[in-house]
Amino acid sequence: MKKIVLLSMLLAVVFSCKNSEEKNSEVEETTTENVEVKAYKGDYIDSNGALVLMGTNFIYGVKRNEMSEKLSQQVANVKKNDFDMVGVVVRGNISKNTDTDSEWEEVITITEIMRVSDKPSEADIKFEESAKNN
Repeated sequence: MKKIVLLSMLLAVVFSCKNSEEKNSEVEETTTENVEVKAYKGDYIDSNGALVLMGTNFIYGVKRNEMSEKLSQQVANVKKNDFDMVGVVVRGNISKNTDTDSEWEEVITITEIMRVSDKPSEADIKFEESAKNN
């Protein structure tokens, strides 16, 4: 009697393990197909061909595509000089940088422009010119 109970418990464990392995492989497949696109809020700058998105706790190079060019045009209408940064909210995917010309570790590929500020961001440091008295 003990052998039958032990054998049935062993069979139950073996078959339940096989089912859980099959379920895990299905979950992995669905997560690779559903790429999550997050929203990012930060200051955007396009200066001398360098595209940068800088938030409070991140800084990313921006991969050039149709959306980044459209964002650059919208930001150009708002900024007053080449070094002005403009607040934006965009959706995009973060990936490792594979471009050898750029030194960014990670880049963002913008997929949607959600909002562009109507005025440049406040500068953290302001430089003022003063007249020299000789």
